[in-house]
Formats: sequence, structure tokens, C-alpha cells
Amino acid sequence: MNPENINKPAASGQPGPHSEHPAVNTQSPTPANPATASGTAHPATASGAEPSGAGTRLAAFATSRGRYYAIVLAVFCVVLIVSNISATKVIGFGPIVTDGGAFLFPIAYILGDVISEVYGFAAARKAVITGFALQIVASFVFWLVLISPPGPGYENQAAFEAVLGFYPRIVLASLVGYVVGQLLNSYVLVRVKRAMGEKRLWVRLMCSTGVGEFADTLLFCTIAFAGVIPGSDFIVYIIVGFVYKVAVEVLCLPLTYQVIKVFKRHEPSYGNVDETEHLRANAAKL
Repeated sequence: MNPENINKPAASGQPGPHSEHPAVNTQSPTPANPATASGTAHPATASGAEPSGAGTRLAAFATSRGRYYAIVLAVFCVVLIVSNISATKVIGFGPIVTDGGAFLFPIAYILGDVISEVYGFAAARKAVITGFALQIVASFVFWLVLISPPGPGYENQAAFEAVLGFYPRIVLASLVGYVVGQLLNSYVLVRVKRAMGEKRLWVRLMCSTGVGEFADTLLFCTIAFAGVIPGSDFIVYIIVGFVYKVAVEVLCLPLTYQVIKVFKRHEPSYGNVDETEHLRANAAKL
């Protein structure tokens, strides 16, 4: 598939093969002078071309029914659950205090950026809701196992309770921080994309990460470990958590760029879809 042909209208004036939805931006060929015909500039193309006239840039997105959305959503949810189980252990590297979730949780924000950038805010919100539901299911199952009587020969009940008995508090902290942080992350990224078009991906990644990670870290640390980690160590814990997560995303920025580029290139439904229309088209799916 030639990337240059993405979203080009056919000779008959019909939409190209990668339109998001038959009812979105596919009614007729683009007028010769968009500014005089509709009062808005021509949408930015999927390859990142800017409109020639003044007006609001329209951002390109793919449908959440696309080829790869389910895969990235599954990985996103696995990363979230494993991170929260790992977070039950507090880790200290000298004066640096953090938790076991620090090893994997930043990947959840990278995947959230990929979903928001490629599939839009509606798809990111769906990922947040799915992850939220799976966290509750995991917590409920662990609780059932915890209260069930140990069988003959099982001598690790105390160890099991020490690790997963703390999990419900971790889940509560994670759910609050995760929902607020991820929604802010996705919202900021999509808003910046609508304002700037396809260019300057690093700007929206950094802006969204800074806002989302700060809210997530502050809420999670406070709910999960306030009163558990004492005094000044708790302040260090919050600062280290935020700086570490942002640093990981900065270091992974080249990889994030490449992953987003691959998704945009190979996701058939990625095209010229205004985010407002995209939200409307996806509302029924949520």
C-alpha cells in the first residue's frame, strides 16, 4: 500500500479506501477553495501536510475497530495489572524510594499515547474504562482467594496475605490515579493535536505526559502509601515517582515515535477524520 494514496479521493469524487466512516468527510470532493466554500481550512492529511489557508486544523485518527487496536488494548491492560501487583513492594535504592510498579508502569503511558495519537480520545477513554473494569475483577478474585481457607499442605497463607492483602488499597489508588491521569494525558494530547495538526508530535507527547503523570503520581502515592512510608521519605517517593516516569517517556520518545509511525502506516482506517466527528462516530461503541 502506497502511503501517499491514503485518503486521496477517487476520480469519481468518492472517498479513498481508508476513510474513517462513510458519513464523515466523504460527501463530496474537496472544493477548490475551502476557505470560501466552508470558512475552514482543508484538513491536514494523514501524512502530516498542513492546510494552505487559515483556519482550524482537522486531525487524523483511526477507528477503534481498526486492525491493531485490540492488540494494543490487551497489552495496555496486562501492563496495568502486572504493574499494580508489583507496586505492593516498596523499593529503596539508597535515598531513592519507589515501588515495584516503577519498572513497568511508564509503559502504560507510552501505550496510552499511542492509542490517543492514532485512535483518538474516544478510543483512549474506552481503554481506560476497560482497564478500570479488569482491575476491579482482579481485585475481587484476589480477595476471594485470600478469604478462602488454605488447603492441606499449603503453608504460605501469611505470605499470600502480606502481598495481595495490600492489593485492594493499591487498586483503589491505581484506579483513581490511573483514571484521572490517563484521561488528562489523552485529553491534552488530542487537544494539542487538534491545534497543531500532525506536526510536532514531541510537543503533544511531552505536554500530555507531564500533566497526566503528575496527576497520576500524586493521587496514587497519596492514596496507596500515605502513612505507610514515613515523613520526608514520602515526599521523596512522590518526586522520584514523577521524575522517573517522565524520564522514562523522554528516553523512550524515539521508540514511541517509531511505534506511532508504524501504526499510522499500517492501520487501514487511519485518515482525515475530525476529532469532533470521530467522537460522534465512536459514541455508540462506548
